[in-house]
Amino acid sequence: MSKLSIRDLDLNGKRVFIRVDFNVPLAAGGQEITSDKRIKAAIPTIRYALEHGAGLVLASHLGRPKGKPNPEMSLKPLAKRLEELLGKPVSMAPDCVGAEVEAMLPSPGQILLLENLRYHSEEEKNDPEFSKKLAALGDIYVNDAFGSAHRAHASTVGMIQYMPKAAAGLLMEKELEYLGKATTNPPRPCVAILGGAKVSDKIEVIQNLMKLVDRLLIGGAMAYTFIRAKGQATGKSLVEEDKLDLARQLMSEAGDKLMLPCDHVVAAELKDGAENEVVRTIPDKKMALDIGPDTIREYKQVISTAKTIIWNGPMGVFEKPPFDKGTVALAKAVAESGATSVVGGGDSEKAIKSAGIADKISHISTGGGASLEFLSGIELPGVAALTEK
Repeated sequence: MSKLSIRDLDLNGKRVFIRVDFNVPLAAGGQEITSDKRIKAAIPTIRYALEHGAGLVLASHLGRPKGKPNPEMSLKPLAKRLEELLGKPVSMAPDCVGAEVEAMLPSPGQILLLENLRYHSEEEKNDPEFSKKLAALGDIYVNDAFGSAHRAHASTVGMIQYMPKAAAGLLMEKELEYLGKATTNPPRPCVAILGGAKVSDKIEVIQNLMKLVDRLLIGGAMAYTFIRAKGQATGKSLVEEDKLDLARQLMSEAGDKLMLPCDHVVAAELKDGAENEVVRTIPDKKMALDIGPDTIREYKQVISTAKTIIWNGPMGVFEKPPFDKGTVALAKAVAESGATSVVGGGDSEKAIKSAGIADKISHISTGGGASLEFLSGIELPGVAALTEK
């Protein structure tokens, strides 16, 4: 990694400002955390800084409060959960900037969690004055929020110019290491599996990965835009009519690297346990909702030879059985392949977890949007802003 890591810094006696990603799901009313996965992901960096003699100022956004305080998006429940996980006190600031916050700044061994950064509209505007106020809270800056690294906000980019050093936290370092390995001279064969609903969401990813991978396996609803572009019937399947020319262009550039489903699981409507059948040609009144058994066989064969696998997006409507079979079968094939496997966040992660093989994946990214942009070859502002080694 070309950027400074927290491991490269002398933290002893310093106040370290750590941008974490505590954007966790909360139950209605904002009092109960429904998944603390993101809090747990930040613990190694927090512990590392404490063990090396630092006092910590932690900052995160939560939800979209639109630039004003909203008690349903307060980080208070997160301070409590973080205390439980660390087994040590975490002070909760009433705001993220201002005199009251400055009066609470931590000594070595102490932790202060700032209130939601997005209670101030200046955060998302990357406002210089707001950036300066944030920078005044720490001696050193550490970014461990990969999930926000694709946003040029005050806490991810703006404040860094007012700090002497800006380094990656342990989670950020791991993300950059695995995503970097998968996209720069990966061990071959390198196979990408791309699913999800829309070609338009993944255009840059497809264009970037085409140059990089040996095979590109397409599934999910986005496959049907490609299939229609080839002049084949797609019935009531989801197709982006305005992207057919683009799909043709992508297919001609990719040549035989790009593989599409050869059979499909179709139904008249999308619902749990819907009556379905496997077809090679999709009937007019039916929609394709998963890849079929022959496609699974073909894709598994390609996966079994891979040394590097990049996966983003499910193969079908995996949250509604029986349309989860394709996704689960490929997830198991990836787990058995022995390849270095990197899975993008969001739905891909849910699919991997539902297949029960999360522990066999080399790296599951914590940032859906950020990992997509990274795979698209776009430089992430929050990474670009960090200090070079």
